[in-house]
Formats: sequence, C-alpha cells, structure tokens
Amino acid sequence: MSFSIESVATKPIEGQKPGTSGLRKKVKVFKEGHYLHNFVQATFNSLPANELQGSTLVVGGDGRYWNNEALQIIIKISAGNGIRKLLIGQNGIFSTPAVSAVIRATKAYGGIILTASHNPGGEHYDFGIKYNTSSGGPAPEKITDAIYDHTLKLTVIKEATIPLIDLSKIGSHKFEGKDGQTFEVEIIDSVDIYLSLIKSIFDFDLIKSLTSRSDFKFIYDSMNGVTGPYCKRIFVEELGADISSLFRFAPLTDFGGAHPDPNLTYAEELVKKLQTGEFEFGAASDGDGDRNMILGKKFFVTPSDSVAIIAANCGDCIPYFKGGKIKGVSRSMPTGAAIDRVATAMKLDFFEVPTGWKFFGNLMDAGRIQICGEESFGTGSDHIREKDGIWAVLCWLNILAYKNKNSKIGELIGVSQVVAEFWNTFGRNYFTRYDYEECESEGANKMVAHLKHFINDPASIGKQWGSFKVAKADDFEYTDPIDGSVSKNQGIRIIFEDGSRLIFRLSGTGSSGATIRVYIDKYVDTSDKSKLHLDAQVALKDLVEIALDISQLQKFTGRERPTVIT
Repeated sequence: MSFSIESVATKPIEGQKPGTSGLRKKVKVFKEGHYLHNFVQATFNSLPANELQGSTLVVGGDGRYWNNEALQIIIKISAGNGIRKLLIGQNGIFSTPAVSAVIRATKAYGGIILTASHNPGGEHYDFGIKYNTSSGGPAPEKITDAIYDHTLKLTVIKEATIPLIDLSKIGSHKFEGKDGQTFEVEIIDSVDIYLSLIKSIFDFDLIKSLTSRSDFKFIYDSMNGVTGPYCKRIFVEELGADISSLFRFAPLTDFGGAHPDPNLTYAEELVKKLQTGEFEFGAASDGDGDRNMILGKKFFVTPSDSVAIIAANCGDCIPYFKGGKIKGVSRSMPTGAAIDRVATAMKLDFFEVPTGWKFFGNLMDAGRIQICGEESFGTGSDHIREKDGIWAVLCWLNILAYKNKNSKIGELIGVSQVVAEFWNTFGRNYFTRYDYEECESEGANKMVAHLKHFINDPASIGKQWGSFKVAKADDFEYTDPIDGSVSKNQGIRIIFEDGSRLIFRLSGTGSSGATIRVYIDKYVDTSDKSKLHLDAQVALKDLVEIALDISQLQKFTGRERPTVIT
C-alpha cells in the first residue's frame, strides 16, 4: 500500500514542557487541535535526522482513555518523519517496563510511551506521553529541553497518509511511499519479550515452591492498569497460581474509576484484604506497571525499606545477582536512607540522585549501580532502564521462597519477619511522606519562597526545635558523576544534627495545580531494639509538627491535612 507525506501547518503551543516523566495534561488538552501532533513532531525534530531516518521505534501505552486514537496519530507522524518501523504492543498496550525491555532486546532507536503513570484516567482525567532513548530509559534533560525548545517554534507537522491500523491483531502492515520510502507497523505480543527477560532473572522453580504451599496465599492488585496481561502470564500460566490470586487485572480505559496509584490510600481495598489475615503476601502496581506496593499479613513495607531489603538479600537467592554482581546502589534524594546502611555494610558504591528515574540511567549504563529505588513506590535494577513493579514483586517472592525453602508447613517466614530481621541488623529509618495534591499554585509557590528564605538565612543553622538542631539547610543540587551535568533546585532539605531530614518538593508528575510533597526521615539504631517496632506516624509525630511549623504549609495553602499519607 502506498502513501504520501503532507506538510500540515501548525503554530507553537505554550506549556508543553516535559516534567520528570514526560508531558502530562488532561485528555481534553491533548485532544485540542494539534496538541499531541505538535509534541510528537517536536520530539522528532529534537533528534538527529540522520539517526531518526530509517530507525525503529517501540510504541505503546497503559491503555488509558484515548490511548489508541493517539497511537494512530503517532503512526502517521512517524511515517512522515522517515521512521522505517514501529513495534506496537497488541491492543496498543505496553507496560512502561516492557517498552524498556523491548527497546533493549530489539536494539530499537527509542520508544514513545503513552502514559500518565499513577494518575487517574478517563475522558475527564489525565493523559501523558514521554520519549525513551535507545538505552530503554527516559530521555535525559538535554533531550527534553530540546523537545520543549522545538515546541516553541514549530510551524510544520509532517504526516503520512497511512490508513487506520487494526491494533488488536498481531501481524505486520507494510507501506511504501511515493519516493521509495518503506514503512512498517508490526503489532507484537505485549508480554513475550518482557516475560523472557524476567524468567532469566529469577528462580521460577524456587518461587513455585512457595506459591504452591498450602499456607501461602497471595494476591496481586493490578488496579485495572496495564499489568493485568503480564500478571496472568507470569503468576498464573508460569508460576501456577490460581486466577483468584489476581485482583482487578482487566485493563480499563478509566482504571475502573479508581486512582491507579499503589499506596495505602488508593489501594485501600487491597490493604483491607491483607488486614484480615487471609493473605500472607499482597502487592499492587500502578497504571503503567512501573510502581509497586508490598504488603504482608497486616503489614506494610515502605518503598524505602523495600529497595534496601532487596539489595541486602538478592545476592544470595536471585540468579541475576549472584556471584557478586552488585557493585553499587542508589536512591532518590527524598527516599529514606535505609539503603545507605546496606551500602556501607556491604561496601557498595552509593549515589544520592534527584527524583526522576532518568538520573539512575547514566549510573546503570556506566556499570556503577545495579539496584535503585525511589520512595514514590518505584524500585528497579539494571535489567532495564525503568522502574519495574512486577520485578520488585518477584524479588520479594524469590527472597521469601529462599528463606522458606527449608521451613515446614505452618512455620512460614513471612514479610514482617523478613523486615524485622533487616531492622535488627541495620537499624530502622522511620519514613513518611505527606502529599498535598492539587494545591493552588500561588500558595504553593509562596510556601517554597518562604522555605528558600529559611535555607538562605545563615541564622537558620543551629536553630533548635525540641531535641532537633539544624545542621544543614539547602536546595539539593546534583552533579552527574558520569557526564558532569548539573541539576539544581531539586528539593529543599533541612537536615538535623542526628541525621533526621525534612524535605519539601513540588511534584512534576501531576496534570494540574501543584502537589506539595513533604518527606520525613529519622534513623534509629539497634542499641534498643524495642524502638525499632513503633508505628511510623507515632515515631515521627514530632518531626511532622516541626515540618509544618518551619514550612507554614497550612498558612500558605489553607490545607489542614494531606491528601495521602505514606
């Protein structure tokens, strides 16, 4: 089938600056005029033409509302810009980790992911798009800055006269341009390549020995997001679990009206199931499958603890990490410092980076880190260049299976025992995060200005709040040890003499308003083990009050309580 290329006139559109994970706006914004078209064309304009021409891209999304309509637009603009081939997940679906895996496995030039991650979906909610490079990871700032620059001067969109593609059927669609250019759209199974990778990492036989036990019952909540098909293939078809172990596993365009964010507030149904004591293990993933939440029987594992426990244990039991493969670990700056203790004890390189998975990419590519994580329920390793929810869940199942390989029925070592063992060895970093979602931007900015005045005032150092004395106050700045790039203004930190930390950030992952995140981190050593098992909100109550006092958050925003407490 032949096609021609048309130059469609357009005008720059304001506000198309990508955040830490791409561009996110309401669906109605993306559907207006050439909004999506402009961003896709600007993305292609920002890439070297000699590399883009004749390349292969991986494309798919989390299945949210307008996903497939957007894919048809991307197909036309891709052909119009000389791309040779697109690999698209069946039904337009690809988890974010799977896109990264497919890019790397097929040596594609890069990929486009249609996702707003953990944000709600549906006609009146959120949509998003981001570009990933040939490493499989999110585009670095030099590329996202270039994309934004091109959105401000764009005048022409190059579109090809490609007919609508049936995304539901696996197969290839080939076209030829009038100038001899070829273009192919191949619809592939969304799970196959990712599954092959995952099976090479974990000991599936060992995990089966756990999931087949009569005293081990688990449940996985896909929150009606993209991981449903992946979970069915992995947990049911490969590991032999009953389909009843999967909860809300059908991908829905509006996520069933739920907020697909795996935390204690938005995964409340799952949390309640674990509180009954019926299940030994529970997990959840978000809309695009890159985030995770880990639960035990009547027990919640903080993401900060989760990545640290994985790092401390995986070298013994997960094939991918055996043989001393782990050389370094990393966390985002706001994340609780539990993994710091692991790095020190295991003599591993350690890196503290800004929020945003792209900051881990250079370290992974250089072989400096193998495991990393963010407190925002993101955990991953160098098997791909995105965080990976299913990978984190399988890490926990592999660790639990290893610790139970010699235990008898009725003597199960569960999640809470594994965490307690970790605290008794390394001490505990009590951690919590308060999210104040969709605040008025003016009030949020005034609060940030107030905090900046505090950190820039020399008199702030040495100030006393109760038993806490300020030792350091700054706006976190990161110099990439691989390429030397500098990222400024990454979060306001107030660090006390005992190492406790208060951190304040405006999130870059929302589609409207401002989300204020407040992070509190306090370390307790092993000298008095009775202090390691308190409720986090009790242990951190005084620091939470200090955070609200210093920031004057209620005064500037009018918000008396957070939307979400983690």
